Amino acid sequence: MATILIVDDSPTETHLLREMLEKNGHTVITAEDGALGVKVCKEQKPNLVLMDVVMPNLNGFQATRQLTKDPETEHIPIIIVTTKDQATDRLWGLKQGAKDYLTKPVSEKALMTTVNSLLG
Repeated sequence: MATILIVDDSPTETHLLREMLEKNGHTVITAEDGALGVKVCKEQKPNLVLMDVVMPNLNGFQATRQLTKDPETEHIPIIIVTTKDQATDRLWGLKQGAKDYLTKPVSEKALMTTVNSLLG
């Protein structure tokens, strides 16, 4: 299956997402903030990224913009996974280059449907 990078500063959220993904056959790597997420993404080249928004150092919108503007990582789809559920947040996230936007708590069905659609 795919290698998926989870960028989230919440150990609980990371654990929940990891369980859903691993149960469905994916390999998971993690980063605790946006800056580390950008670094890990460039080093490991995952097939897909799940990006939280509210994080220290570099927020998810900034990290998404950096990754989608970099020729080295622009091909890697990013799904923003956040508690920010306003229409303006969703619009802004997609404007930064995210391919999709899910709000927490995420159901396994919604997560896997979105992940599978982006992985082809």
